[in-house]
Amino acid sequence: MKIVFLGSSDFSLASLKALRQKHELLAVYTQPDRKKGRNLLLSKTPVKIYAEEHNLPIFQPEIVSAPEIVEQLKSFDADLFVVVSFGQKLSNQVLEIPREFCLNVHSSLLPKWRGAAPINYAIINGDKFSGVTIMKMNEQMDGGDIILSKSIEINDADAVVLLEQLAELGAAALLEAIEQIKKKQVKLVAQDQAKVTIAKKLKKENGLINWQDSAASIHNKVRGLLPWPCAFTYYKGKLLKILKTKVMTFDCFESEAQTPGGIIQIEKHVGIVVKTGSQALLIETLQLEGKKAMSAYDFVNGHNLKIKEIFN
Repeated sequence: MKIVFLGSSDFSLASLKALRQKHELLAVYTQPDRKKGRNLLLSKTPVKIYAEEHNLPIFQPEIVSAPEIVEQLKSFDADLFVVVSFGQKLSNQVLEIPREFCLNVHSSLLPKWRGAAPINYAIINGDKFSGVTIMKMNEQMDGGDIILSKSIEINDADAVVLLEQLAELGAAALLEAIEQIKKKQVKLVAQDQAKVTIAKKLKKENGLINWQDSAASIHNKVRGLLPWPCAFTYYKGKLLKILKTKVMTFDCFESEAQTPGGIIQIEKHVGIVVKTGSQALLIETLQLEGKKAMSAYDFVNGHNLKIKEIFN
C-alpha cells in the first residue's frame, strides 16, 4: 500500500523499517531538528537519521496541520497515514486525507495508559502485562477505535528494554493490521471509556523516591523512569540517581537502621541494602550528580558509606 509515515522517536523506528520492507513509502514526516544537550547542538530525530540513510523523502514541519502542509499531504494520494510517536497532534483535516485510515501504533493496551508515557506508567504501576494497540485515529488523544492489540509480559524489564520489545511488537502488529485493511477484514472496536487511564508527561520531580513506600514500589519506579528522569534520592545534599535495584526476599529485620531510607547492610561486591516502608531494597547501580554511573559497592568504597547512614 502507499503510505505516508509520521514518527520521530526511537519507538518509531521498528515500524518505519517494517513498512519500508513491505510497502511503498511516499514520504516521512518527523519533528524539526532541536537543540539538545549541554552544548545545545542541533539534533536530528532517529527517524530522520534512518530516512536519510535510506534516501526517503523527509519533511519536518513545525505544525503538521498548517494549511500548506495539509495541501502537501493531500498531494501524495496515500492509502494510509501511519503515525508512531510523532509528537504533534493531527487535525481532523489531516485525519481525513488518506484513502483508507490514519493508523496509530500506541505502546499500551488501550484504553489503559493513554498519553505521553504509557511504557513508564505500566512499569511504575506494577502492571503484569503491557502491549501495543493499532487504532484508527480520531481527534481525541489515543481515543480511536481499536483494530487490534498484542500483549506481552513485563516481567522485570525496565522502560528501556520494554520500549525495544514493544517497538518490535508494534511493527509486527502494524503489518498485520495493514493486511486486514487490504483484505477488507477490519473490525473496529470502540474503547471502553470507563477503563481509560492517563499516562501524563513525565517531569523530573516524578523521580523523587519516598523511602516510606514499599521496596516493590520503589523498584518499579527505578525501572519505570529509565532513561529519564530516573528515580533519585539525596546523599549529603547531592542528588543521587538510583539506576538498578532488587527487592530483597527477606522482610526488613530488626537492625540499627530503623528509619526508611536507612542503610541496613553493605553487601560486599554487590551493593547497598536500604530499609523501606515494607521490606528492603538492594541498590546495585547509582550515579551521584556530576559523576558517571557506578556500582553501588564502588560508591560505598569511594564515599566511606556506613550502616545507619540515611538517604533522604
